[in-house]
Amino acid sequence: MTTLNRTIFFDQHEKLGAKIVEFGGWEMPIQYPDGILKEHMSTREKAGIFDVSHMGRLFLRGTDTIAFLQHVLTNNAQALAVGESQYTLIQNETGGAIDDAYLYRFKEDEYLLVVNASNREKDVEHLNSILKQFPNVEMVDKTFDIAMISLQGPLSKEIMERIINHETCSLPEPARNRLTTVQIEDCEVLLARTGYTGEPICFELFVENKKACAIWDTLIEEGAIPIGLGARDTLRLEACLPLYGHELGSDIDGNEMPIFVSKLSKFAVSLSDLKGNFIGKEAIQKQHAAFKRIIHHDFSDITDLPRMIMPIAITGKGIGRAGYRIFCNDKHVGYITSGTSVPYRLPTGSGLHGKFEPDVKKRPIALALLDSNIKAGDILEIEIRKKKCAAVVVPYHMSSQAPPYVRAILHDQLKLNKPAFDGTDMKRLAGTLLSKARDNNNWRQRECINLIPSEMTQSLLSRMLSISDPVNRYAEHREIKAFSSEDVFYYQGTEFIEEVEELLNKEFKNFFGCKNVESRVISGQMANTACFSALVDFLNRADRKTKQRRIGKILNNHIIKGGHLSAQPMGALRDFIARDPKTEKAAVINFPVLRENPYKIDTKACEKIIKEEQPELIILGKSMVIHKEPVKEIRAFVDEHAPSCIIMYDMAHVLGLYGDHFQTPLQEGAHLITGSTHKTFFGTQRGIIASDFNED
Repeated sequence: MTTLNRTIFFDQHEKLGAKIVEFGGWEMPIQYPDGILKEHMSTREKAGIFDVSHMGRLFLRGTDTIAFLQHVLTNNAQALAVGESQYTLIQNETGGAIDDAYLYRFKEDEYLLVVNASNREKDVEHLNSILKQFPNVEMVDKTFDIAMISLQGPLSKEIMERIINHETCSLPEPARNRLTTVQIEDCEVLLARTGYTGEPICFELFVENKKACAIWDTLIEEGAIPIGLGARDTLRLEACLPLYGHELGSDIDGNEMPIFVSKLSKFAVSLSDLKGNFIGKEAIQKQHAAFKRIIHHDFSDITDLPRMIMPIAITGKGIGRAGYRIFCNDKHVGYITSGTSVPYRLPTGSGLHGKFEPDVKKRPIALALLDSNIKAGDILEIEIRKKKCAAVVVPYHMSSQAPPYVRAILHDQLKLNKPAFDGTDMKRLAGTLLSKARDNNNWRQRECINLIPSEMTQSLLSRMLSISDPVNRYAEHREIKAFSSEDVFYYQGTEFIEEVEELLNKEFKNFFGCKNVESRVISGQMANTACFSALVDFLNRADRKTKQRRIGKILNNHIIKGGHLSAQPMGALRDFIARDPKTEKAAVINFPVLRENPYKIDTKACEKIIKEEQPELIILGKSMVIHKEPVKEIRAFVDEHAPSCIIMYDMAHVLGLYGDHFQTPLQEGAHLITGSTHKTFFGTQRGIIASDFNED
């Protein structure tokens, strides 16, 4: 008889009244006295603590480690900097998954690979068989030496903040997959912002066995609620995360499922040239090509990916279970891989100010392996005990885009099949709109205080000018070489507009003390967009034939540290920045910050970054934060190490402070400044670009 393993927390589970079951060769808690539904809600609303020490923990080090990981894993291990982690898969030659895993890099010379409990021995055997080709790699299985705790949910950060030693450490950067080492009491803990619940605030802790129980008890004392494997499964199902043996591995008929059967594989697979000829490359490339066609609704060739995992919401009466057959228009199109009923609370109110109703409701949801030409919104029928139950394909079951809480997304909220606009009663609609416009104007002008500067009430004169005739006239113009570079307007009758623009530019040049001003942009974001577009055009000035290259590396302020949205890859930079071939992400490097003040740039650390990374653009400036930016120092570093780099200062939130009393970026070394003319500055809602370039 096989002896089952126990984690270091087994006694804690028994004291807490857990129901113990066999799972993957281990005795593990399936639930505690509160039950699975309450544990699910405790994680979503508070903080759940999970014993995940049954997971395999393999440590790898040696000079050939990156080459080995690039060969045996699907993701790009070389993209990981110290303090980062990534989801990945262990693949075979035919493009199937031996296991899915997580790769962590806590140290410069060491990697940690976490694998599934039930696959650990198989994974170790597979990896050891390939290690023979990489003699300078050492792999050590520390599954039984190091414990692993998962802390998930909206209150997790508060709990972690209370127990770490802030004199010696801090939590990882507030972004998914970030890592650090922290001190809890007298113990060193490897801490990651990772998890298997879909929670936006999540942590996983790796700690030596001898200290693990004390840390577990501390987390419980601080308010963490113990959660068993039952709720862990319902949480990951609601988050649409795959479980090996259900959504990865072999299907119900024993056939190998391609890796790209799971849409999450688009984050777990890299086809970077840095990976070389890795295991299963040819098969995975074919799957990836099919995956891209399917995502674009091109079902002309799905041979390499005939079925995919999709979330479904059950709209009829019944609960879908693994193995139940699914039909679409009476055709058998697949089966459920995981299914259950999950609890949730309906939100009340709107946006971040919304709350949740007190009553807990339940809804049946599932993941299913379906023909690849099935898409979100398609109506299905599930065969439950020889009866058909209605269901619909949905893109997701929940969203974590508004931390700290996850919000359930019900199928009838998604509007997957939108009705056509009925414009038969246009007169009534027009009247309603005019009435609402009048009421809104009265509210804005007389009944509320507009706290955002760009929404402050304009003077009557300003408002009258804003609706006068020139406002809506075409007034494009540009310098024409044939007319001695005269600024020529495209349309007649624009002399007054030209006069106003020239007066405005003159005043701005006096204000900034600069040579060049562009005042036609309509907002600060458009000002940034114009600059990025112009820089891309400048970079491609010698080649108008081949594929246009984008801006290379950019050094900027992270949005969480005050950086402007328009200076982020998710904002105006999106269409202008290149992808870093190493990280396969937007080529953005964030300014280092002071440990004691994350909103202030660590100027000394910038020199090394500028010298090593050779950025083509540096974007200074922050939202809401009134720290002076180290323009003069950054310019000195650029002149010495990266002389072709452009320094831009986005002054959107501090433009009205321009001057000796605050900061004069153009005089301190910035090449460009952009900004909004309606926030701290006293103008109407517009944008501005200024520079001191010589025209040559």
